[in-house]
Amino acid sequence: MKQVLLIFTIVFFTNFCKSQNFKFGKISKEELQEKYHAKDSAASAAILYRNEKISFFYTESQGFIQEREIHERVKIYNKDGFDWATKKVYLYKGRGQKENLTGLKAYTYNLSNGKIEKDKLKSDGKFQEDYTEYTDISSFTLPNVKEGTIIEYKYKVSSTRYSIDDIIFQFSIPINKLEVKIATPEYFVYNKQFNFQAVYLPKVVENSENTTVPFAYKINVLTVNEVDIPALRTEAYSGNINNYRSKMAMELTAYLNNLKIIEKSFSSSWEEVSKTINNSENFGKQLRAFNIYKEDLETALVGVDNDFEKAFIIENLVKTRVKWNGKHGKFAQKGVRSAYKEGEGNVADINLMVVSMLRSQGVNANPVVLSTRNNGIPLFPSIDGFNYVICSVQNGDETLLIDATETYSTNNVLPKRVLNWQGRLIKDQNISRWINLQPNTVSSESSMLNISINEDFSVTGKVASHLTDYMAYFYRDEFANMTEEDRVKTLEKDKGDIEISELNVESIKDATQPIKVNYVYELTDGIDEVGDKIYFSPLLFLAIKENPFKLEERQYPIDFVILQSDKYYINIKLPEAYVVESLPESEAVEFADANAKFTYLVRQNGKYLQINTQIDILNPLILPSDYINFKAFYSKIVEKHTEQIVLTKA
Repeated sequence: MKQVLLIFTIVFFTNFCKSQNFKFGKISKEELQEKYHAKDSAASAAILYRNEKISFFYTESQGFIQEREIHERVKIYNKDGFDWATKKVYLYKGRGQKENLTGLKAYTYNLSNGKIEKDKLKSDGKFQEDYTEYTDISSFTLPNVKEGTIIEYKYKVSSTRYSIDDIIFQFSIPINKLEVKIATPEYFVYNKQFNFQAVYLPKVVENSENTTVPFAYKINVLTVNEVDIPALRTEAYSGNINNYRSKMAMELTAYLNNLKIIEKSFSSSWEEVSKTINNSENFGKQLRAFNIYKEDLETALVGVDNDFEKAFIIENLVKTRVKWNGKHGKFAQKGVRSAYKEGEGNVADINLMVVSMLRSQGVNANPVVLSTRNNGIPLFPSIDGFNYVICSVQNGDETLLIDATETYSTNNVLPKRVLNWQGRLIKDQNISRWINLQPNTVSSESSMLNISINEDFSVTGKVASHLTDYMAYFYRDEFANMTEEDRVKTLEKDKGDIEISELNVESIKDATQPIKVNYVYELTDGIDEVGDKIYFSPLLFLAIKENPFKLEERQYPIDFVILQSDKYYINIKLPEAYVVESLPESEAVEFADANAKFTYLVRQNGKYLQINTQIDILNPLILPSDYINFKAFYSKIVEKHTEQIVLTKA
């Protein structure tokens, strides 16, 4: 009976989608009455219809103008979907070009007493934001949004740019129907590229049309007409989910003249991209020496000969003198000189400044352009594929990577946003190469836990932890600017029902040193008493109690970002009048040729028990094909971490 009902639901849903009226404003009661998505009951919202058209029209004054028209209808099922009532449109500006949003119409639809009521977007729901030096944001928020609401909007973006923004085929909610049409003049040659990491790929149909307006030429047309596109959902440790989004990039490779002969080619290699970036006034010209910081460097570097020591001193000089304004960019916003004088700048102002200072001291320093984790991985050679820059210092066979925007980053310990595969080192306009951005050393957290079981079966003891490299960086990033009271509250919340006292953290603001964390704890519910026996898990609040990998299969890699090692040393003093009845067995497990390892060792020494356990992730990227095996591996960790010791009265 359930199968019959399921088949009926799917058939009804499919027929309903086909019969829907997607004309703007034609909302049906059936759409408003829908309580959940027929094929994805977990969806907080769904795109009922999305239509995207990209076309070009010719003007005598400006030549071809690009128009991008969007019409979208979204059903909101519950409060988690309310964010879909706010839309942000990113508009390019700069280099003599500016995009404009026009023709915005937006409505909210609700069902009230069996009647459809609609609310129009008004001026107080529209907002403008100066986002970066090359981007503005035009956003709007629909009014009167409730559970069950449908929102609908359409707008047009006009641009003098011939490059086309990525075409997105998949979002974090399902799409019932998607229509895309891209019509480009034959004078512009584009190379389409799909995201090679995407699981879902649409069918793209190619054909051509002819026009005589305002003169005769051919139009190349790409169309997509899809239904039932699944949601792209974040999975545990999936990293930047945008890397796996179904999308298509349109690379402008050439212009043709009236004779259909290539007039200008944009087919570029990464070498050509690097050369173009380096030749920019806001990049290469920022790398020369500037008198404004000359005296400060001479004072700071007295008696220093080692290049890496110079790099460390200069990095910290820049951190103390210039504040990051929170904006990314591979090109300087203010310029090195102005940023140093004003004490503020974007990423490029700051990190190109570091390169400039180091080069002025004869150090082999070069900029490295890259794409941040939330920007994805560039699909083809493109200037716009990079949105960030850091500094590289070479001394013999050793390399240091520096990002001076963050207080607690240090040499070769970069902000997490930067750890995205590889970057492009640019030595000059003729020499560039790829450089690995992923950490190649293991970051560790070692914790020693002492356990005393009291007569009332409460548990007291001490914890001492030692954190290195990225583990220390992540800790500083979370706790360095907190008061001690807030640190205690956060730790108590993270660890569960414990009371923490005498918290002491060493070197929390010295990024060159490991962090040492010590505290005293009391736990009231760590022991279960049953008759004359007591049961407890020796890792207590440090245990991994739940496997985060719950899916039956995995679409995207597991991304732990860094190589890491978690070590636990537990010392347990047995309570008086109790002896050991049973202990967990020692065990060692490996995953995929030791890409990950887990050990669990138990030993009794008189009135004391010692448990040493360690988790090593030596390859931070686990492929979907290995997911089932890794899930089983991680289940073993949870099983051993929660396995209990049983004591009985002597």
